Amino acid sequence: MKIANTITLLGFTILFIFGCETKPDEVTKTSDYNKYLNVKDNKSMTFANNEIDFWQKKFDAAPNQISYLSFIAANYATLFEYTGNIKYLYKTESLLTQSNAAYNYSKTSTIRSLARNYITQHRFKEALELANKALAIGEGKKETQKLLFDVQMELGNYPEAIKNLNAFQNMKDYDYLIRLAKWNDHKGDLKTAIGLMEKARDIAENEGNKVLKIWSYSNLGDYYGHAGRIQESYDSYLKTLAIDPNYSYALKGIAWIVFSHERNTAEAKRIVETIELTHNTPDFYLLKSQIAQFEGNKAKETENRNAYFAMLEANNYGAMYNKYNVLIYADAKETASKALEIAKTEVDHRPTPDSYDLLAWSYLNMGENKKALEIAQKHVVGKSFEPKVQYHLAMIYKSNNLKQKTKPIKEELLSSIYELGPNFDQKLNQL
Repeated sequence: MKIANTITLLGFTILFIFGCETKPDEVTKTSDYNKYLNVKDNKSMTFANNEIDFWQKKFDAAPNQISYLSFIAANYATLFEYTGNIKYLYKTESLLTQSNAAYNYSKTSTIRSLARNYITQHRFKEALELANKALAIGEGKKETQKLLFDVQMELGNYPEAIKNLNAFQNMKDYDYLIRLAKWNDHKGDLKTAIGLMEKARDIAENEGNKVLKIWSYSNLGDYYGHAGRIQESYDSYLKTLAIDPNYSYALKGIAWIVFSHERNTAEAKRIVETIELTHNTPDFYLLKSQIAQFEGNKAKETENRNAYFAMLEANNYGAMYNKYNVLIYADAKETASKALEIAKTEVDHRPTPDSYDLLAWSYLNMGENKKALEIAQKHVVGKSFEPKVQYHLAMIYKSNNLKQKTKPIKEELLSSIYELGPNFDQKLNQL
């Protein structure tokens, strides 16, 4: 259900002000979350597997009942959410494609389901085609407008996104509030975004809707972290786990607090390695690589990065990890050209300020300072407020001898060290 790029599943970031001389307050307690690291069974997965068996048998007995395919697909999507196994995502796609073909792409709910699957795969242009097809049919227009907002945000078509958002405006509607929160976060107004997400949470609680409560608490965990409200972030992740003990996204959030706020690398690794046993995705290797880098363990840092690339090679993740690949490749002169190649593809797939940032950053690491500055000024400045994007911008200004522009960004970034991670301490000092 994550709106924000499932690489909401692939990258969790939160924020805090950290003074180098003081030991950070410990907000986590192993006794709070240990029970969630040793859950023996996953009721949601058991239910999904049973549902797949049930509906598959019914479909095999009556292949003309196309609606059964959507039920099977929805349960494979659940398996993907809990395991991270990409095969389940592709199985969902296959079933939804089969279902849409049988309906001759006339049923809007099934079209929207396939579009959401494409969003998870980062196939945004194809998702937009499907959303427009559903809009043309007209049935369930409000749901299609929600989908259009989501996909237009991913593509950086912000005027179209806000037009669709305004089309179903309702401050008492959960789906509207969470999207308005996302819009305000995009604009850099985190305070308003948090207020809106809290209103959405209240609706979820009043309705007693388990799915919406999980979504609200986990996203508030992120937002509170971005605002430096670490205790509230931690409490929100715990609330998520109290409802769904198998929700690995919340455990990843706690692992990041332990690593980035408390600087407890041994405990952060323990949490991550436990999650990996049931939910194994490439980004865990990148987190372990970051932890090893902070520990000064070059061998482990490289080992985990290599394991990340090995997992990408063993599975077809499409464009889902392009952003991470650019950032890794851009760091070394011998692979900077590869970073540039992927960044160009990303700009083509989704011309957002963040994609242009990757392009500018790649050019900078290729030694093309002026080109990097030109792209950043045209497509990034004032359009993205992500700390990593701001760091890249500061480095681009510095390389072009625009130190007066670097200084205010550096001051702002010093309050974002929690989101950036402990490895940025030294990088920011060198700005």
